[in-house]
Amino acid sequence: MELLIVHTGQHYDYAMSREFFNELALPDPVVNLGVGSGSHGWQTGQMLMGLEKAFTELKPDVVLVPGDTNSTLAGALAAVKMHIPVAHVESGARSFDRRMPEEVNRVVVDHLSDLLFAVSDNCVANLRREGIPDNQIRLVGDTMYESVVNHSEDIIKDGAVERYGLMRKRYAVLTIHRVENTDDAGRLAGIMEAVAGSGLEIIYPCHPRTRARLEATGLLGSLSSSGRVRLCEPIPYYAMLNLVMNAAVVLTDSGGVQKEAYWLRTPCVTIRDTTEWVETLEASANRLVKADREDIMRGIREAGETEPEYGKYLTGLGASRSIIEKLEEKYQV
Repeated sequence: MELLIVHTGQHYDYAMSREFFNELALPDPVVNLGVGSGSHGWQTGQMLMGLEKAFTELKPDVVLVPGDTNSTLAGALAAVKMHIPVAHVESGARSFDRRMPEEVNRVVVDHLSDLLFAVSDNCVANLRREGIPDNQIRLVGDTMYESVVNHSEDIIKDGAVERYGLMRKRYAVLTIHRVENTDDAGRLAGIMEAVAGSGLEIIYPCHPRTRARLEATGLLGSLSSSGRVRLCEPIPYYAMLNLVMNAAVVLTDSGGVQKEAYWLRTPCVTIRDTTEWVETLEASANRLVKADREDIMRGIREAGETEPEYGKYLTGLGASRSIIEKLEEKYQV
């Protein structure tokens, strides 16, 4: 099977993301759309045009789309309109909150896909409730978990904690990027007030779009003057997971970081109204909190007081091999 990567440039241009490709020994993208940031409609439209052209030239037997981003939606839409089969990795994850753009993307892509690769029994149950036939659903496990395990030695020995001058289990990692938090000035201010007053040193890898929002709302200056929050550029994969692994707590609105914190046995506080990864809540490894100072502080306190059931959910190796085998079986590629 020949795998060709199309880089949309939704989150990073290829120059920014090259280090991720190098660390994970990924082949270079055959197409780089370089779309960049923008509104959901504009961004998805730009990707649809670029992907239609790419698929016309590449003539793929199947288009494999992961996760829940606008790239995922655009890839599935472009393929299905060109009568190319779609396979979705991480199918069935549901927060049941249609206000989240990612939730809309997940639902639409699942109902466009021919083959749905689910990471957990809960995800399979969600798909069945939506009427998707069993012969389209495959429980394969989580490719993100597989990546963390396969690169565990690289993550452990990365040394990011020392490079950033931090003390193990005495700092927090913060990641905030979702629109409901960054584009609502009140929510963003509540989050930043809480982290600045948490008593912990905070390391905050900040996406350029979020940094611009902090500047526009006047929050960037107050964060810098607090002396507790260290903003930095987006951090490479090994370094980021080294920081997560050694943190006292992770504060995030990212779906992926919730799972990574769970696998690396670090308490997590998720600053959202809902989460698609309910397994982390059931394991007492994650807390959902509102975007205000008191609730975030409560979450941080409770995270340090519980004994999570690490290793109970969202584990198991072999996801990648299972996905390849199912693709070969179904499409004879």
